[in-house]
Amino acid sequence: MEKNVEFKSKGVTLRGVLNIPDGAGPHPLLVMAGGWCYVKEIVMPTYAAELAAIGCATLRFDYRGFGESDGDRRQHIDPWAQIEDYRNALSYAATLDGIDSERLGVWGISYSGGHALILPAIDARIRCAVSIIPVIDGYESMRLVHGYGKGRFAKLEKALAEDRERRARGEAEQLIPHNVPDPDQALCTWPFTTSYKFFSSAAETFAPNYQGRSTMESTELLMQYSVNDYLRRNLNTPIQMLVVEGDEHTPWDLQVDAFNKIGSVRKELSVMQKVTHIGLYSQKDFQIEAAKRNARFVSEHLVKR
Repeated sequence: MEKNVEFKSKGVTLRGVLNIPDGAGPHPLLVMAGGWCYVKEIVMPTYAAELAAIGCATLRFDYRGFGESDGDRRQHIDPWAQIEDYRNALSYAATLDGIDSERLGVWGISYSGGHALILPAIDARIRCAVSIIPVIDGYESMRLVHGYGKGRFAKLEKALAEDRERRARGEAEQLIPHNVPDPDQALCTWPFTTSYKFFSSAAETFAPNYQGRSTMESTELLMQYSVNDYLRRNLNTPIQMLVVEGDEHTPWDLQVDAFNKIGSVRKELSVMQKVTHIGLYSQKDFQIEAAKRNARFVSEHLVKR
């Protein structure tokens, strides 16, 4: 059973979808949120369905400033505000009838995949975490994906500095595209043509609330973001990291290195082959396979706990 819900995060009303499995509760629950500019209609329903099938409830929501959620500063991505939204979603979930407040967890993908590695290190209520194709280090990701030798990274840094100067003068902040048709001709945050094709199609079909842009400061904040200081704190929480082999979008070498730093004795690295980062969104068979792998891990470490 699914129903629309809303809850407060720092006084802002956030909106989401609660999926409660069939059968007697109380059920465990995973809080789910998306990556760069995502709204709750992007990929999360597939994962929620597979989790419901094993008896795990989910709460997928739009961050403040995105989709159906309130927030005066639209399309602004502050990773620590997003992490705060996750934590307030957990607090809301703990109050719900039919939910076991002692069996709560988090699920994240791409940018929120990084959040799912930080959250169990700072919130003792989290009993299980699933991190899919995560962003590990924003600076290194931007340097690698923009191509240091091509000059795009230097242009990005220059644009961020100019935007900071504009904001200091009280001028209107600038927006930057999520992705563009030709990253060599126009600046964007994630310079992948496959990403542009998928998200453009999503906006035209199943995710009309998606807007392919963010504040320029969002990218500046991304370049200050890293999960590395939190990995060794995760000693007791079961953590699954699911990656695609050779991922260039959220660099694969950073992900494997991060996994090896996680302190938990109950961790799993699940590697998918013959699919790309964006393929995990656009190809439904791979999306379902990833969701089934998540469900198996969650069943063992949260549902049967």
